[in-house]
Amino acid sequence: MPFLKNFLRLSVPLYVLDQITKWYIVSNYEAPIFAVDKTEVIPGFFDIVRVHNTGVAFGRFNGEAWANYVFGAVALGALVVIGILWRKGAFPIKTSQLAVFLLFPGIFGNLTDRFVHGYVVDFLSFDLGFMMWPSFNVADACICVAAGLLAISAFLEPKASLSKAE
Repeated sequence: MPFLKNFLRLSVPLYVLDQITKWYIVSNYEAPIFAVDKTEVIPGFFDIVRVHNTGVAFGRFNGEAWANYVFGAVALGALVVIGILWRKGAFPIKTSQLAVFLLFPGIFGNLTDRFVHGYVVDFLSFDLGFMMWPSFNVADACICVAAGLLAISAFLEPKASLSKAE
């Protein structure tokens, strides 16, 4: 049951946070048809905006008619592969297990958007001075942190784990 306990402690709250923030954006910001509806949080650095993304990271393939279906299928496939790898014990250390518990809300959050809205809702926008970072959301942040943790875990020795693969 440790898998379920950790899933409920980390993955579910992050998924809920992702969906609540996206609901707020969709309910309170105009759809980005002609102009960007934004709120300056830190002037010149951080804004809240509403962006529709049918593509993937950095807006690649955004607007393509097929993108939402293909990337939705990729997300479902990733969930299946992660589940199989978990059962096979491919995530033996806490760092890699934490990454998996971050991947779930990231994948489910954006997949929910694709099914419910027909696009992923992005809303966090940063101007780094030398470039505008592409808008993103809580699910995207979970996926990026998970990717970093998986990279780090590749260099760590298995010691203790959060739970045994079931």
